[in-house]
Amino acid sequence: MDYYGPMVQFVRSIRPAALACLVAACVFPALAQTKGRPSPAAAALAAQEAEEEANAALNAELFYELLLSEITTSGGDPGTGYNLMLDAARRSGDPQLYRRATEIALQSRSGESALAAARAWKAALPQSRDANRYLLRILVALNRIEDSAEPLRQELARASTRDKISTIQILPQLYARASDKGLAAHVVRQALRSEFNNPAVGPVAWTTVGRMDLAADDKARALQAAGNALAQDPSDDSAAMLALQLLESGVPEAEGLLSRYFNGKPAADVRMAYARVLLESQRLGDAQAQLEAVTHEHPDNAQAWLLQAALQLQTGHLDQADAALQHCAQLLDQAPATEQRQRALTQVYLMQSQLAEKRGDLAQAQAWLNRIDDSDDLMAVQSRRASLLARQGRLDDARALIRAMPAKSPDEERLKLQAEVQLLREAGKYQQAYELQGKLAAMAPQDNDLAYDQAMLAEKAGHPTDMERLLRIIIARQPDYHHALNALGFSLADRGVHLDEAKALIVKALEFAPQDPFITDSLGWVEFRRGNRQQALGILERAFKARPDAEIAAHLGEVLWSLGQRDRALTIWREGLRINKDNDILKSTLKRLEVQP
Repeated sequence: MDYYGPMVQFVRSIRPAALACLVAACVFPALAQTKGRPSPAAAALAAQEAEEEANAALNAELFYELLLSEITTSGGDPGTGYNLMLDAARRSGDPQLYRRATEIALQSRSGESALAAARAWKAALPQSRDANRYLLRILVALNRIEDSAEPLRQELARASTRDKISTIQILPQLYARASDKGLAAHVVRQALRSEFNNPAVGPVAWTTVGRMDLAADDKARALQAAGNALAQDPSDDSAAMLALQLLESGVPEAEGLLSRYFNGKPAADVRMAYARVLLESQRLGDAQAQLEAVTHEHPDNAQAWLLQAALQLQTGHLDQADAALQHCAQLLDQAPATEQRQRALTQVYLMQSQLAEKRGDLAQAQAWLNRIDDSDDLMAVQSRRASLLARQGRLDDARALIRAMPAKSPDEERLKLQAEVQLLREAGKYQQAYELQGKLAAMAPQDNDLAYDQAMLAEKAGHPTDMERLLRIIIARQPDYHHALNALGFSLADRGVHLDEAKALIVKALEFAPQDPFITDSLGWVEFRRGNRQQALGILERAFKARPDAEIAAHLGEVLWSLGQRDRALTIWREGLRINKDNDILKSTLKRLEVQP
């Protein structure tokens, strides 16, 4: 059956002027769209212009083909519409028709057809940058990474410096879905080779290949690229962020690249990112210095005040935390009502509740929680409410509150279990917490973080053999899991067994996290257990300076006590109690040594 026969006769029966208007409306809708209803004169003028343009480039048969292409495409047959449009493009050489053919193929998710159209477009108009850009993007989308090298080089060669920089900056995003990240990095590196020494383009070129090397897990090359970028421009924000990404991913050498950057005028968001990395590494003093710099240079940065409050709360400086939270709240009160502002306010109220709880004012802690109406943070809010109930001796009610929360996914169910485990841990119900954590770990047997938490609870519950077994499984699966290395080494040292192995494990952990004060504390403790008290003293003093913490205070105080420096020991212990008067290690140390600080 000739489905298109009646349509052909209909189209051929239309007068040329009317046909020109109809095609213009279908193929170039922007030419036919105006605000409101067009006047008869405007419509006539548009028709005349459309007819003149069409007659200049196309004949009646081509008009018919374009019209039929659009009708068949919109009618659910994009394959036929694509073929008709591409044929019209080839016969007319019109770039708009090549573009339309390519878009029809893309909209119908026919990658190979889109590639064919883009290649035909490029062959017909070799100097067209639009054709080259479409070809580049389609090749990458089809994972034809090697084939994308030539159109990428052509795009860079034809671009102005400004356009070139913009193009280079988006390359990591363009190649983000490449299955072979190493090949993608290689292709981009080769395409940018001539730009690396260009003063205007070099830093962004190096940063781009560095980001792609990091995506390919080639940290050595990424580090080199970041160093080259910052050597060319020490003030480059993007290069500094790349160095921070490397530092966060376990490349400590990256921090050495940042000294000149931070000696200049670093951007506030880079300082904030650096502070977060430092916090993750437990380098609270260094993080505090960065946050103070941000709040000094940008006193209206609410996020900086919020992060500073969290840091002060963590270190037990409650008055300073309160002041930072109040300042943050004042800034948020003046900000426009947005989702981001609401979430920040929720964090302020949560921290204010935690602060009131630390001060022993449970009623005020509950009052702060009552000000939160953000359902997106229901888990955090209900967890805080449960913590307050547990503090009042109502542990069963607290657990019931957590269990009553709806869980819309397996991830939310795991979060509920984690919140309940935390309640039991805080209440000193270590055996119950250990058993529940075991159920949680069984839900994701390969999750090393869950297994690590299970190991820590095993020790608390009095099962050192289980703890050691779990930690050794983690280390076998992930040899660079420095938390497990440190925990196993510390546990052996604390029990006074296998001290050589304990030290080796801790030293290995320090290779992966050389500035972690808790691992430094473990090293000091193992030296103390080995009888090297003076060496232990120096190491523990360094750890406590980097991170004033109750547990580190317990160890440092004991070493000082053993050396006869009892006044200093008492001072350190009092500082530890100020930071966290409920710390089990510190309390047990004082009880064992029969000390009343």
